Amino acid sequence: MTPDRRTLLSAGALAAAGLSPSTGHARAVEKPGATKNTKFAVNIEMWWRKEKDYIKRLEAAAALGFTAVELWPWENKDQNAVAETCERLGIKIVQFTVWGFRPGLNDPKNHAAFVEKIEKSCEVAKKWKCSMMCVVGGDDIPGVPQEKMHEQIIEGLRRGAPVAEKHGVTLVLEAMNVRVDHKGHCLYGSAPAMKIVKAVDSKHVKLLWDLYHMHITEGDLCGHLREGFAADAIAYLQIADHPGRNEPGTGEIHYPRVLKELKALKYTGHVGLECMPRTTEEAAAQAVYAADNW
Repeated sequence: MTPDRRTLLSAGALAAAGLSPSTGHARAVEKPGATKNTKFAVNIEMWWRKEKDYIKRLEAAAALGFTAVELWPWENKDQNAVAETCERLGIKIVQFTVWGFRPGLNDPKNHAAFVEKIEKSCEVAKKWKCSMMCVVGGDDIPGVPQEKMHEQIIEGLRRGAPVAEKHGVTLVLEAMNVRVDHKGHCLYGSAPAMKIVKAVDSKHVKLLWDLYHMHITEGDLCGHLREGFAADAIAYLQIADHPGRNEPGTGEIHYPRVLKELKALKYTGHVGLECMPRTTEEAAAQAVYAADNW
């Protein structure tokens, strides 16, 4: 039977949207990591969690078409093997974590160790051809007001900034959320995070703006993004959906709209995929591709 005009138009509309005419679901693409609008860096700590070999994780990321990754601490990894593998696969390490929740940057007794750690980590960054390193403020200190802890974070970052500048690296400070994942952490929300960066006043200290944490803490993602970029506070972004901290499309955040806003704000850096694949890494990568196909 010859299809009628309505059937043809419906099929054409589905095709234009990247959907299968038979199911209405997004078509699988061969290399979903090669996205259309946004450059993503897949977090190989949360993806391929069952794989102990980090080299195999890098190879799995490349097999899906990703050309950039992000990591957590460098101490448990073969630095030379990671560098050689990234060179072989054509993968860029966008950022890695150098200072976590404990000992806290919000305690001045840890500042000397913080500066020493930044110095050592900058050598790793050079080996990995990486220009950003993530730092965290620290968990609450009993009896110390939040404002005082933030002042101590500022002081610690001021001490670390010259080291980062010397090596051409940017320290990216990450604010968390305390409602779901990090109860008892001292830094959450965009306003205090931007205040800290402004007080440090260094081109080598900016924010890692995790949209998952920001959504839980304050919402209005696009509005707060505009404020963050207007203040020249943001160097890097990460995403995950909520609830679940899984890939886009599994929760309540409409990421196609948010990613489109990033484009409008002329953000050209990478966006970290610090999310846990709900089922398989392949399915998560396809969901990321679909969210970026706006």
